[in-house]
Amino acid sequence: MGARQARKHKYVVCSAWPYINYVPHLGTIIPLLSADVVARFLRMRGHDVVFVSGSDEHGTPIEVEAVRQGVEPRELTDRNHELVVRLFKRWRLSLDSYLRTEHPIHKEFVRRFYERIYANGYVFERDEELPYCENCGRFLPDRFVEGTCPYCGYERARGDQCEACGRLLDPAKLVSPRCAICGSRPVIKTTRHWFLDLTKLQERVEAYVRSNERFSEPVRAFSLRMLEEGLRPRSITRDTKWGIPAPFPGAEGKTIYCWFEAVLGYISATIAYFKARGQPERWEEFWKDPDARTVFFLGKDNIPFHTILLPALLLATEEGYTLPWDVVSNEFLLWEGDKFSKSRRVGIWIDEALELFPADYWRYALVALRPETRDSNFTWKQFVEKVNSDLNDTIGNFVHRTLIFIKRYFNGRVPEPGQLEAEDEELLRFLKRAFEEITSELEAFRLKSALRIVVEVAREGNRLLNEREPWKLVKTDIERAGRALYIAAQLVKALAIFSAPFMPDAADRLWGMLGMEGSVHEASWDEALEPLEAGHVIGEPEPLFKKIRESPEELREALKRLRSKCSS
Repeated sequence: MGARQARKHKYVVCSAWPYINYVPHLGTIIPLLSADVVARFLRMRGHDVVFVSGSDEHGTPIEVEAVRQGVEPRELTDRNHELVVRLFKRWRLSLDSYLRTEHPIHKEFVRRFYERIYANGYVFERDEELPYCENCGRFLPDRFVEGTCPYCGYERARGDQCEACGRLLDPAKLVSPRCAICGSRPVIKTTRHWFLDLTKLQERVEAYVRSNERFSEPVRAFSLRMLEEGLRPRSITRDTKWGIPAPFPGAEGKTIYCWFEAVLGYISATIAYFKARGQPERWEEFWKDPDARTVFFLGKDNIPFHTILLPALLLATEEGYTLPWDVVSNEFLLWEGDKFSKSRRVGIWIDEALELFPADYWRYALVALRPETRDSNFTWKQFVEKVNSDLNDTIGNFVHRTLIFIKRYFNGRVPEPGQLEAEDEELLRFLKRAFEEITSELEAFRLKSALRIVVEVAREGNRLLNEREPWKLVKTDIERAGRALYIAAQLVKALAIFSAPFMPDAADRLWGMLGMEGSVHEASWDEALEPLEAGHVIGEPEPLFKKIRESPEELREALKRLRSKCSS
């Protein structure tokens, strides 16, 4: 049937580093899951892919949580990093390098990076007025201070960014500020800090954003709005002990602001990956080759750090770094109409999710509900419908019926098709169109629509079986029955390939049931259009999915019982 060949590229697929002040919830894992789908797809397309992320363990979110728990930040991050690494493996995230900001390679790279841009004249120092809590005896950078956003009036804005309007904030400009730890009103004190002179980089960053045709309209519009307002110098340093010591002369006792080091983690994670493989110089092929592609998956609140701050930093080194090829943002996922909240226990966390259902079920539902253009609402009712209707009744039903019929009526061998009829040829053309459409959507990082087409392939397969009724035809026209199942087998094989990036475990099981060698994840994406030959022996069929029998109300109660059991 043939398949178009893709030009091979080097890709760094990046997911925003999650804060590990606590276990991520379903909304937090969407960028990681999205990046994983794309990384798996690109590998199957034959590209040279490095998939990186890591635990963001510095900065005020960690310090605030450590203070609340009465432990040292390192104790909190050691525990949470180890837990998150185990959970991501269970979620089947195919990360090549998952680093942490306390890793020596990351810390050393960050210090050398800032020494370079300091030497290039892009860093200056000045005194700054910042909120200071006299009760706690500390300056209040970033999330240590909350208040009303001076731009949109949101009353729970943080000192570094407003969650409502997404703007980067100056903590001293918050209206009615309060200490996030004790709630008292801070005073303003003077302290010395080191700044990235973004005004010197404005013209080049703006030219980059305007010329990047890959950016979606929301990403471009958000970034240009900030650029049109004019970039102002941003403080690189913080008055905190927990973090990477600032390398600037006279900056003793200061640390690097977590966002100024976290965005460099994609590079340090790549360095660590190749160093572990005994190829310490190869990272530059992925970060300094103009043909290499870096793709970033993140929530919409992280857009400016990746379209403005990271390009500015890379340009400031004057070392020829490749700027982000694409920045793919998602909107927010709501939990049954409300924002995820650990304190109010609104939502479900990734460890809890796996106690209730397999990772493939969650992976499928989260991509199917992925908030690509607007905030989306996750409900138990939708989850049950996605699993029962799409996975079990559509994909699972088609696969199982096809393989059972081949096993029962043709001794487990793909039947001879004989002379294909017009309707058979049309189904094969449909499969080729589906292949092209799924490929195109995934290459454009439109995961939701790509997955919808995957389900449509299974839906066509069910229509084929329902119309041809091969279980009846075997009694009257064995050749036509065989032809129907031959076509169905081609659709099943394609489904194993198509579903591999989304549901890696189910796809691998299906690959085995088809009697294929090795893992589906070692197969070429183009093999979706390579026919299963007549006479090919399939394996032992078994159901791919199981129906969820519980009602949404019963699932809510099951989650409550799980939490009660864990807390006791």
